[in-house]
Amino acid sequence: MEIIIVGGGKVGSSLSEVLCNEHNVAVIDRNETKINSIANDYDVKGIVGNCLTTEVLKEANVEKCNIFIAVTDSDEVNILSCLIAKKMKARHCIARVRNPEFEKQLVFMREELGISMMVNPDYNSANEIAKVLRYPEAINIDSFAKGRVDLAEIRITSGSILENIALNQLSRRLRLDVLICAVQRGNDLIIPNGDFVLHEGDKIHMTASHSNMVKFFKSISAAYREKRVKSAVLIGGGRVGYHLAQQLREMGVKVKIIEINEKRCLELSERLNKVSIICGDGTNQDIIREERVYDADAVVSLTGIDEENILMSLLAKNNGVEKVVTKVNRINLMQLSETLNLDSIISPKSITVNQILQYVRAKQNSEGNNIITLYRLVNDRLEAIEFVVKEQKDYIGIPLKKLKLRSGILIASIVRGNQLIIPKGDDYLMINDSVVIVTTNRGFDDLKEIFD
Repeated sequence: MEIIIVGGGKVGSSLSEVLCNEHNVAVIDRNETKINSIANDYDVKGIVGNCLTTEVLKEANVEKCNIFIAVTDSDEVNILSCLIAKKMKARHCIARVRNPEFEKQLVFMREELGISMMVNPDYNSANEIAKVLRYPEAINIDSFAKGRVDLAEIRITSGSILENIALNQLSRRLRLDVLICAVQRGNDLIIPNGDFVLHEGDKIHMTASHSNMVKFFKSISAAYREKRVKSAVLIGGGRVGYHLAQQLREMGVKVKIIEINEKRCLELSERLNKVSIICGDGTNQDIIREERVYDADAVVSLTGIDEENILMSLLAKNNGVEKVVTKVNRINLMQLSETLNLDSIISPKSITVNQILQYVRAKQNSEGNNIITLYRLVNDRLEAIEFVVKEQKDYIGIPLKKLKLRSGILIASIVRGNQLIIPKGDDYLMINDSVVIVTTNRGFDDLKEIFD
């Protein structure tokens, strides 16, 4: 497909890296240094110029553009550039928009102005954090097949009923249909077989239906009700903090926000009911003691400085806070956070990139490719990919135990209509099935490629 990306920042650069392998990509930015860097690193056409001028858009061949993606720092520029591109015959337009006021115009912009998708990284980040706070044992939770399949990441702690259990005994012991797809043990990433035994400290990636996932968390925690997050402190009252406070309040969680900017505190006080707003420096130990931050069930570090967030999370964890979530944007610091054993890391940039990539793949799917969703996990070492079976193939209708998968691949789930199947040897694939695979390999474009 022909894709134009407007904005050469972190998100634009990450999108270029992924999309240039499969598509013809042009990147537009006014900053020559950014364009030179992207054009040198990736196989893209770099254009220095103003994305709001028709001459620059013509140079990028906007009239042949399948997907136009606007991710500059300005909401208004993103929206306006999409409108101009749409007028110049671009087929689908995506705008990154942060201002909550624009959300009220979403239907109008889609139906009347033709903007296909608006991505709000702050709202989506808040959604991800709310998900992991809803299940405190989970490090991360993703969804496939329109929410029918959950993929959760969990660390096995000492005394857990999962400790020292072989995977072929798991469903029988829990009386639930769940599947362990991948295990991190130290620096090793393993696609396990049924004889694999789980140990304390392992991070597991597992799939189940949403209802079975809820039952699973109740099964692995005898004190499930007591461990439920009832109070949370948010250090930083920016846009992510605002959206998260709204969602946590609806979940019945008692929320306190510590924000250093006095003007922002007044805004939050006016917009958020039943949320305690503390004006002060969330990194100040006197304020932390005075506000009893470490007595909360959860602490979420949301300042604009990655290093500050990591430090505050480490202090919260070392002071006994049960659930700690850290907002980190820089990739090298995300890897450092993993080394420091900070479990739940949220990156608005990564969430935005993944959401846009899912849309691109959905459009690509309608034009012949059968990938619907793709998540990259464990610092890009693991991929979870959702395919749709679109036509008759030689693997259709054959029991999985008779098919030979390539090494490093596991079929995690099959969705057939409204039925979720956690696959076993006698199960098989049919046309129109949604199939989720987990793999340590890269570069799969078609389901047939997973078979030897």
